[in-house]
Amino acid sequence: MPKVRSQKKTRVHKEVVKQGILFNTDIGQHILKNPLVIQSMVEKAAVRPTDVVLEIGPGTGNMTIKLLDKAKKVIACELDTRMVAELQKRVQGTAYQSKLQIMIGDVLKTDLPFFDLCVANIPYQISSPLVFKLLLHRPMFRCAILMFQREFAERLVAKPGDKLYCRLSINTQLLARVDLLMKVGKNNFRPPPKVESNVVRIEPRNPPPPINYQEWDGLTRIAFVRKNKTLSAAFKQTTVLTMLEKNYKLHCSLNNKIITEGFNIKDMISDILQKADAENKRARTMDIDDFISLLHAFNAKGVHFI
Repeated sequence: MPKVRSQKKTRVHKEVVKQGILFNTDIGQHILKNPLVIQSMVEKAAVRPTDVVLEIGPGTGNMTIKLLDKAKKVIACELDTRMVAELQKRVQGTAYQSKLQIMIGDVLKTDLPFFDLCVANIPYQISSPLVFKLLLHRPMFRCAILMFQREFAERLVAKPGDKLYCRLSINTQLLARVDLLMKVGKNNFRPPPKVESNVVRIEPRNPPPPINYQEWDGLTRIAFVRKNKTLSAAFKQTTVLTMLEKNYKLHCSLNNKIITEGFNIKDMISDILQKADAENKRARTMDIDDFISLLHAFNAKGVHFI
């Protein structure tokens, strides 16, 4: 058995070396090689001739070329300078050269310019921070067609009560409409990753919901630490109560409100949860409306999460 495994590794390694580039899987370099999957992703993005398209992790440019064919401009954000050289070589002397802008660096640390669409096979380890970087980006984009690890994609679309429903699900769905588009097997990549993948469409809600996202994020963070616990139990943790008491006292000092003698934050939180009929609710079954009304109930009493 070990003999077969080592032969298989050597074969894949030789194929990659033959192409001239050793892919760095530590930074998520799994190049999408199936032209049908690439074509399908580009089609589902419905690229217009006037669109500026952002691509993250273009690799050797298989998808970039298809996007350049349809868009006004493609902004490709790439960390690996070897891939940048490969991409530049591929468009050099063609009509695509003037339509391609390459940004070198870590996309999470880069100020993104304006774009209409984002189409990308992204490095899976940056999936969560990247989704929120895109959704909080202004001005808003129209739509994103992104490849994710399958379980991550299923978490994005999970509904209250689902096994995979979590903070990621509700935070994403607050800001966007999310749909699973297609499943993609690991053999569509070179080298193949260890996981299966899904393509997802993300459409930002425009206008965005009229709530402070940082406050919302603070509330869901507390509620989903133990998503099967009641909210009453989640809000009894000492660290949570300390943080909320500090925020409440700051709110009072900024608004010239007097804190009554014998004030107890634990009693106050318990009272708010009781009046909102939320003390026995569990995060795993609560939807967006439940959390919005709970956030309003806390804020109305001067309790804030930032």
